[in-house]
Amino acid sequence: MGIYTTNSKFVDADELRTDFASAMSAMYRKEVPLYGDLINIVRDVNMVILQKQQGADVLSTSAAIRTSSERLTLERHGAIRLGTPYELQTVRRIFTVLGMHPVGYYDLSVAGLPMHATCFRPKSVTSLDKNPFRVFTTLLRPELLASEEARKLSLALLGKRNIFTDKLLELLDTAQSQKGQLTRSQAEAFIPQALLTFSWRPVAASTFSQYNVIKAEHPILADIACFQSSHINHLTPRTLDIDAVQKAMQKAGMAVKSRIEGPPRRKCPILLRQTSFLALEEAVKFPTDEGGKVSAFVSLPSTDLVEASHKARFGEIEERGAAVTVKGRVLYDKLLDESMRKASCASPGDADAIVAETFKQYPDDWTELRKQGLIYSEFRCVKELPEKPAKRRGREPLLEQLIEDGIIEASPITYEDFLPFSAAGIFQSNLKSKAGADPSLNLSLLLLIERDWKTPSRNRC
Repeated sequence: MGIYTTNSKFVDADELRTDFASAMSAMYRKEVPLYGDLINIVRDVNMVILQKQQGADVLSTSAAIRTSSERLTLERHGAIRLGTPYELQTVRRIFTVLGMHPVGYYDLSVAGLPMHATCFRPKSVTSLDKNPFRVFTTLLRPELLASEEARKLSLALLGKRNIFTDKLLELLDTAQSQKGQLTRSQAEAFIPQALLTFSWRPVAASTFSQYNVIKAEHPILADIACFQSSHINHLTPRTLDIDAVQKAMQKAGMAVKSRIEGPPRRKCPILLRQTSFLALEEAVKFPTDEGGKVSAFVSLPSTDLVEASHKARFGEIEERGAAVTVKGRVLYDKLLDESMRKASCASPGDADAIVAETFKQYPDDWTELRKQGLIYSEFRCVKELPEKPAKRRGREPLLEQLIEDGIIEASPITYEDFLPFSAAGIFQSNLKSKAGADPSLNLSLLLLIERDWKTPSRNRC
């Protein structure tokens, strides 16, 4: 646990989130040792990039996006998969204590995944600077499952399981009575109890025969419904050069995705690029049909267990670029659609070349991106105005003149959210699943999110 420095009786949510993220990282490295190797690769690549950029007048890569070495050493996000609205509502209570709130809505059914999602993250710039950790959280949509047998079996298993300890629920009630806060001693008990919800359990909740029925409908459904916890399925550090990390992973002998998700490589990156090492085959023990009921916190005799395996957990990397405006996103979506149509039957290598060629229509210069209103920027005064202000030059906006004169500095704002197709691409690569959901069943997204999240839908911020 960290050392809480405030004099307040209660622990600051940003500090508590930092401790939680650190504990989750340590837990995941222990559960998935290869993830520790990935962290070392990302750290080394970032160090090389930062050393190259020292003293440079203009940063043209991801290092130009406002960040700090401290933020780069922290995992940017994790991901969990939930099965019921109750699980989602309780997880929301956990994240609220950590200063993380639902931002954005992602419909993953369009990519054949029977889920929708939100991201729990800090919302203020100050909190993001202190610790940017967020959790991409998906919720099962059973109405999208084609097999009635798999749907009924999944819901029966989810209805029986309990992924929250009694102690955790008590602490959540206590926090609620204290305006969402915890004392130091309560915080020290809270983190290990919360981590149990997201830890890996080597004994499944379903029998092996039930697992196979559910997996046949969709591998991601098996990962959601057949286990005793909502285990973290990946953690993600941030890199300044995802192409270099991809090559380093391949050199280290890791099995990696065939291509990087998101926009092509650019001098001035936008939005989000992601890749991963592929999900690992992990040993799992399944109760036999005669083995009796499985509890999340009670072990069964080994004689009542069948040894098998499950593949779902992996290590991801992300490179974040500039947040784009509505105009910028319209252009991005247009070029993405065009490149996907052109590359539909191409190999991964040829597809990347097609995408790169198509995206040459998107300006790749920070000044042009800003002037054309394609990205969001923040501005700060770096030099005092001269006693006699310079005359306006032609029809050039005053802001641009002040930037050119070195009085105001413009910096691109980091994109803090996700791209649905990229997220779906990562999931599909690591599950090797078929596109089994029918997008036509996606009938009222706002009503669904308000039903399951118990909160009015909001725009991304």
